[in-house]
Amino acid sequence: MGNDINFLRNVSIFEELPERDLEKIAKLGTRKKFSKGNIILMEDEIGSALFIIINGKVKVSRLDETGREAVLSILGPGEVFGEMSLLDGMKRSATCSALTDTEVLIIYRDDFLNLLHKYPQISISLLKELAQRLRKANMQIKSLSLKDAEGRVGCVLILLADELGKMYKGQVIVEEIPTQQDLANMAGTSRETVSRVMTKFEKQGLIKVEGRKLIILEYEKMKQMFK
Repeated sequence: MGNDINFLRNVSIFEELPERDLEKIAKLGTRKKFSKGNIILMEDEIGSALFIIINGKVKVSRLDETGREAVLSILGPGEVFGEMSLLDGMKRSATCSALTDTEVLIIYRDDFLNLLHKYPQISISLLKELAQRLRKANMQIKSLSLKDAEGRVGCVLILLADELGKMYKGQVIVEEIPTQQDLANMAGTSRETVSRVMTKFEKQGLIKVEGRKLIILEYEKMKQMFK
């Protein structure tokens, strides 16, 4: 219970609630683990729960009319997903799968809707979260639609840095980046293009790749170049 309360304190939609209320919310949640690659929820299924990431990373994606995957977002600890279909009663708008071994806290629909009625602050925080996601999506669409392949890959790397990275002395470290195919699906290009562009960025001294770790050596410079 104590671990759940500490975790919920760092979730944006709950962060303004006092500890006694976090204790009540923790009792509602059910922990569940998913192995890397497992599907957590499917596009077009009926939404029955809200998911909060305790640890790990979750890929949010959709399939286009040709069956090609488009990666919409990568989510990390403390972020929520699955809330849209709880609010509007419609089917899931995307598929969410475990990008790494992942543990989530699940709050089922009726319990979550009761929370919104009982704690209006959660509704306000959720609206802020949805507004931020909409702004980010609009910026991403604009950036990806106006840039060439190199610009799109750079934009995706900055997006990952902002969402999953940790700043240290002007550099940003992303401990475990998605596969090059997932990066390609985010950037709307090919895996070969991602490989070529990232090699070019390394030669330019903008980034360093150590296995699955990405180090953005010139974060501010890249942000100016690609945002």
